Amino acid sequence: MRTFLLLFLGLCLSLPLHAQNSGLRRLTDREDLLGWEAVGKLDLGGGSFCTGTLIARDLVLTAAHCAVDRSTGKPYAPGRAVFHAGYSDGASLSRQEVSQIAVHPDFDIRQPMSPEYIRVDVALMRLTQPVPLSVANPFALHSGNIHGAEISVSSYGQGRAEAISRQKSCRILNREEGLIMVDCDLTFGSSGSALLARSDSRWQILSVLSGGGNHNGQKIGVGMELPEIVAQLKRQMYRDAPRPKAGIKMLGVGSGRRSSGAKFIRPNGS
Repeated sequence: MRTFLLLFLGLCLSLPLHAQNSGLRRLTDREDLLGWEAVGKLDLGGGSFCTGTLIARDLVLTAAHCAVDRSTGKPYAPGRAVFHAGYSDGASLSRQEVSQIAVHPDFDIRQPMSPEYIRVDVALMRLTQPVPLSVANPFALHSGNIHGAEISVSSYGQGRAEAISRQKSCRILNREEGLIMVDCDLTFGSSGSALLARSDSRWQILSVLSGGGNHNGQKIGVGMELPEIVAQLKRQMYRDAPRPKAGIKMLGVGSGRRSSGAKFIRPNGS
């Protein structure tokens, strides 16, 4: 299986992707979106977009290649990326600019697709303002056994960019060496979408889809194992977060126009 995986990565992931009917369902009205509001469209400017998913009220999980400027190799400047939670037909439940981006130091967008590339193709984006829980409930990362679990993916994509399209059921084809291969239907714009595994009544994020292609007429996507790299990116984001400038204002007793000293009330109330 490992030989097949490497062959697929070398030959298929760079090929153009074309949509095909694989059980995708368009989520259009508010009832359809219920439970999926945390999936959003990432507007990257110039007509480019990806899919992102809230994992906290102010944190969006996506692919690193959706967060890095190919011309510079560095993350986009604050305000370049905009996250539209629950975007549908021109309207979003919440629109927030991205103020901070963290990507793995080993990620290089100018490198060709490879297992090493995919393993670190993950980014965290901090929003300027948290999305209220009344608007969208963030997804947790998956933990535990996935044997027999239902696998799904919801994303935006070329030809279906105006609403979330959900593929209710995908299959895991292979999982080894930090990579997860699935038969989900991906296209341009689907990059960064979360591969979800059902845990009891709640969906949890198993992986971020980095790329996809065709193998013998079958759509295939590849993502990475998440917990360790997401924990690292959270630490990196906290370390690099802008710190507020602290100032200390000294006040003297009785200084200024009004004294801030203690006031006493006379027995007669005056």
